[in-house]
Amino acid sequence: MPKTLYVCDCEHSQNVDTAAIEAATGLSCSRLHTALCTRDLDKAEAAIESGEAVIACQQERATFEALAEELGREAPAFVDIRDRAGWSDEGADAGPKQAALAAEADLAVPSTRSVDVTSEGLCLIAGPAEAAVQAAGQLADILSVTVLITDDGEVPLDRRFDVVRGRLSRVTGALGDFSVRIDAFQELIPGGRGAFDFTAPRDGANSQCDVLMDLTGDISRVTAPDKREGYVRADPRDPSGMTAAILAAGQLIGTFEKPLYVRLTESLCAHSRAQQTGCTRCLDACPTGAITPDGDHVAVDPMICAGCGACAALCPSGAISYDDPPADHLFRRLETLGRTYRKAGGAAPRLLVHDQTFGREMIGLAARFGRGLPADVIPLEVTALAGFGHAEMLAALACGFARIDLLLSPTTEREAPERETGLTRAVAGEASVRLLEPAEPDALSDQLYGAGADAPIGTPILPMGSRRQVARTAAKSVVGEVDQPLPLPDGAPYGAVLVDTDACTLCLSCVGLCPSGALGDNPDKPQLLFQEEACLQCGICANVCPEDAIALETRFDLSDDALSQRVLHEEEPFACIECGALFGVKSTVEKITEKLAGKHAMFANPQAARMIQMCDDCRVNAQYHSQNNPFAAGDRPKPRTTDDYYSGRKDH
Repeated sequence: MPKTLYVCDCEHSQNVDTAAIEAATGLSCSRLHTALCTRDLDKAEAAIESGEAVIACQQERATFEALAEELGREAPAFVDIRDRAGWSDEGADAGPKQAALAAEADLAVPSTRSVDVTSEGLCLIAGPAEAAVQAAGQLADILSVTVLITDDGEVPLDRRFDVVRGRLSRVTGALGDFSVRIDAFQELIPGGRGAFDFTAPRDGANSQCDVLMDLTGDISRVTAPDKREGYVRADPRDPSGMTAAILAAGQLIGTFEKPLYVRLTESLCAHSRAQQTGCTRCLDACPTGAITPDGDHVAVDPMICAGCGACAALCPSGAISYDDPPADHLFRRLETLGRTYRKAGGAAPRLLVHDQTFGREMIGLAARFGRGLPADVIPLEVTALAGFGHAEMLAALACGFARIDLLLSPTTEREAPERETGLTRAVAGEASVRLLEPAEPDALSDQLYGAGADAPIGTPILPMGSRRQVARTAAKSVVGEVDQPLPLPDGAPYGAVLVDTDACTLCLSCVGLCPSGALGDNPDKPQLLFQEEACLQCGICANVCPEDAIALETRFDLSDDALSQRVLHEEEPFACIECGALFGVKSTVEKITEKLAGKHAMFANPQAARMIQMCDDCRVNAQYHSQNNPFAAGDRPKPRTTDDYYSGRKDH
C-alpha cells in the first residue's frame, strides 16, 4: 500500500506545496489540514490505523506516538517541513525542499546493533564527607551505596550505607562495570563506643561498582566525563549541580540498551605491523579513550564509546566504520535529497548538516522567531556530526549540492570536522564547505541568507561502495579532468610513496608489511611495485625501511594511472655462477662479495667465496661436496640381519 503524507499548515502559518511533493516523490498527500494535532486529530487517528502514514510534523511527535500506542499500532514516520522549510522568509518557494525532505523521510532506516547493559544499583560516592554523605542519604533507599570519604570529615552514624576512607587512584569501565583502585584505603570498624574508628590505611584496594558518583571536585578520573555513561560528576560546592547529579544517579538502575556505534574490521586496520607503528588517526581523535592499541590493530571498547564518529571519519582503510546508521544509508539520503530537489524544480541546493540536539533547536528557534532557513538550504540531521567526513562532503557535492555547511555545537569534537573540512577544500575548493558556529538563531539565518555558492555539478552521481571508493568517484565528478595530482594537507589518507633508488636495496621489507597491498613485488625480477589508489599513507613502509629510502607525499591522483601498479625501483637480477639461474639483486650480490670474499673467516678461501654468487640449490650442493662440510658423515653402516644376531650369540 503506498504511503500518504499527512500535511498541515499549522494554523495557516506556512505554505505547503502538495503538488510539488506528489510530483517529485510519488507520495500521495492528504488534504491540507490546519490543526492535525488538535481539531483534526481524528484524521491522524485514521492515518495511523492505516499503517501507511507519514506525519508532516515533528513538534507534536509525542502526541501522535501516544495515539499510535493507544491504537496498538506502530508509530508512523515523521518529517518536519514546517521548521525546516515552511516557516521561512522564502517559504513560498520551498516546494522543492519540502519534496526532498518528504522523500528522505520515506527511506527505510536500518536497525542499529545494540547490547543490553545491566546496572544492579551498586553505587560508589566519592568526595568530602559533608557532600558525599548528603548524597548517600538521598540515594540509600534507591541504590546500594558505599561512601568513599576523601577528607577528614565527620563519619555519619547512618548505617543504611557503607563508609570507607581513601582516595580514588584509578577508574576504568563504564555503567554496570566500573573498576576502581583506592589508595590509603581504610575500612570502618562498626563496633565500640563513641566515634567510629577505621583500619590502618593501605594502598591498592580494588572494587567494582555499577555507578560512580564523583564529588571530589578534582579533575575527572576518566577522559571525556560527560560522555562516560554511569560516571556522574558534580562540584560539591554547587547545590544545583549536586541536586542534578543525585537525580541522574538515581535513574541508573535497571537494564539499558547500549548502541554499538561503530564496527571494527581488524584485518583492514593499518595501525601496526611487526611492532612498527603506522596509522594512529583514530587513537589520536577518540575523546573517550575507547580505542586502544591491540597488537597489529586497534581495539574498540563499545561500553566506553560515545558514538562521536570521529574515528570512522578519519580511518583511511575503512577498518572502523560508523554503524548507527551505516555510511551507505547516509549516502542514500544525500542522493535522495539532491535528486528529489532537482525533480521538484530546484536548481542549486545547499546542504546544512547538524546534530540532533543543538542544531535541531537552533533551526527551530530561527524558524519560529526569525527568518528561518533559506528555501535552497536543505537541513540534514545526523547522529554523529564529527563522523561527517570528507567522503560524505565530496559525496554531497557530487550529488548536486552547491555547498555544504556544518553547524557545529558547543560540544562537538573539533579535530575531525576541521581536518576533514580542510581535506575537502583541498579537493573541491575553498568555497565548497564551511564550518558554522553561530552564537544564536538569528546569526545562523544571517550566515545562510545571501551567501552565494558556486554552481553544482551538471551530472550528479550515485554514491556506492566504501567511503574510500565514494570519495574517489565523487572527487573525479566534482573536480573533472586534471593533469596533475591534487596536493593535500599533511595527514591526508591519500598519496604516493617516494623511493630513493640510490639507497634502496630491494630488500622488500616494505612489501611484506604494507597493510593495504599498495606495495608489491615481482616474483620474476627484482622490482618494487606501487598502486597509489590503495596507499593509506600509514607510514609503516617508511618506518620499517632499513635504509631510510622511503618518504611519503600526500596527494590525490584522480587519473586511472593510480588504479594500476607502477615500478618504483628495479634492478638487474644476478645469474648464478654455476647453473645460470637468476636470483637476488646483482648490485647487492656484488657488494656482499666485495665486502666478504677473502675478508671474512667463513669466506676466506676462493671456494667458499664462490658460494655467495650461487643460487640456493647450487649453494647447498657445493656445501655438501666440499671438504669438512657440516652435512658429511661416516660410511653408512652395514645393515644387521637375523643371522648376524644369531652368530653374535654363538660367539658369546
